Amino acid sequence: MMTSVDTGVLRVLADPLRLRIVTLLARETLCLTHLVEETGAKQTNLSNHMKVLREAGVVETEPCGRYVYYRLRPDVIAQLAGQFADLAASARTAAENKRACP
Repeated sequence: MMTSVDTGVLRVLADPLRLRIVTLLARETLCLTHLVEETGAKQTNLSNHMKVLREAGVVETEPCGRYVYYRLRPDVIAQLAGQFADLAASARTAAENKRACP
């Protein structure tokens, strides 16, 4: 049973804008222009966030003419969810274990 969470992906998703981007990409594949429209963020700011998400393996890209589309990698999110499920299961068991104070 795994009880530690992938802190790298967790740190990446801790940023509110990146979490918003991931939420949007969970519904559909989008290009940067769509993300600017949806979030109201500046294109350069979004480009930097997309680079972080791409390097963390959370999103993948698909070139389409002069645009680049971004797609969420559901396996990464599922793995993170599984790690949290394992952590919750461990916590349920740990509720019965109490270490004695010295």
